[in-house]
Amino acid sequence: MKLSSHKRAHKRQITLEMTSMIDVVFLLLIFFIVTASFTKTERDLDAVTKVNEKSSAASETDLEPAIVLLANVDGSWVYQIGTNNLTTFAELEEVLNQFPNKEDGAFVRAPDAAPYGMAAAAIQACKNAEFPGVSYVPLTPQ
Repeated sequence: MKLSSHKRAHKRQITLEMTSMIDVVFLLLIFFIVTASFTKTERDLDAVTKVNEKSSAASETDLEPAIVLLANVDGSWVYQIGTNNLTTFAELEEVLNQFPNKEDGAFVRAPDAAPYGMAAAAIQACKNAEFPGVSYVPLTPQ
């Protein structure tokens, strides 16, 4: 039994208009080119650790970043840099101005119980000492 119809006898030719497809492809191409962020490739970036050519022997403290820790010592809050306890903003600024390694930025670490004003003052002291970047790192209880 053959099932056929006279309608199938006339084959329709399907044609696709490519003009609109090409327009869409070019619009997408232009969109991606315009919105792409042009960043430096990794090989073009400078090395993070640079050695001073004038002095080949650098001390270990020259490579340590500035870490300002707010600590509660004997019931009063102080700024700690290494083993130094500093009680005033002026003392903190003086020590930070003399810091040898400012390229790596500074870190301010404070527990939740520390006074907000002291944490803000530590960040401002780091900015006044011309550190290129200052990061606030909250201390979480362990």
